[in-house]
Amino acid sequence: MEEYLQTKGRIFDIQRFSVHDGPGIRTIVFLKGCYLRCKWCCNPEGQEFGIQEMTINGKTKTVGRDITVEEVMDIIERDRIYYRRSQGGLTLSGGECLGQFEFARDLLRAAKANGLSTAIESTGFAPYEKIEQLIPYLDTYLMDIKHMNSQKHKEFTGQSNELILENARKISRDFKKLIVRTPVIPTFNATVDEIREIAKYAKSIGVNEMHILPYHRLGKDKYYGLGRTYSIEDIEPPSKELMNQLLEVVKQEGLKGQIGG
Repeated sequence: MEEYLQTKGRIFDIQRFSVHDGPGIRTIVFLKGCYLRCKWCCNPEGQEFGIQEMTINGKTKTVGRDITVEEVMDIIERDRIYYRRSQGGLTLSGGECLGQFEFARDLLRAAKANGLSTAIESTGFAPYEKIEQLIPYLDTYLMDIKHMNSQKHKEFTGQSNELILENARKISRDFKKLIVRTPVIPTFNATVDEIREIAKYAKSIGVNEMHILPYHRLGKDKYYGLGRTYSIEDIEPPSKELMNQLLEVVKQEGLKGQIGG
């Protein structure tokens, strides 16, 4: 047995039959732990690496469990027939999968060894030496670029954006399939000028595809279930008209664009 199949990691969910976060039908593995604290995060249970208790609708459940690469692959392999028909496969999300990069690397390696398509959904906020170790086993990198202004980025996410932007440039240089994804958050970046800035940067580093994702409140109850405050509860999701306008901005900058991931 290959040693890397026994690498352990901590996850909080495995979602089968997803049609988001990469091409085709996919299994998404959500890893625990994140470097950012985005105010709109819809998976707050993924921010802390520690195992937690979360109460939703009066029911309390444990969030987080330790698992080996081999155990995850046993679950992923159940849906191989759907991957083959749709050109789907495995996507790693979170949290931030780079926070457990050895586990992420070995999961991607196992998937590629079994002939599966691989993708990660990531902020890119980690030393580039870690990202480099994932690239040989990766088909699609879905990278969040949330804002070009570092101060505003830090205000809404807890971290500045310099490392993210520099890593985006390096990933685009070293890897063919980098797709920029931008969550559209009113009061943060939901304007023509702010989205245009991101699109221009993406184009300048050689990216040719950008997805814009409308803000939603689907994670609100999780914050309360974890005993936390949802600080942007009063923000309304962007309208369809605004999202279509922002999509046109992306296309005007010469990028293939879409709403949603």
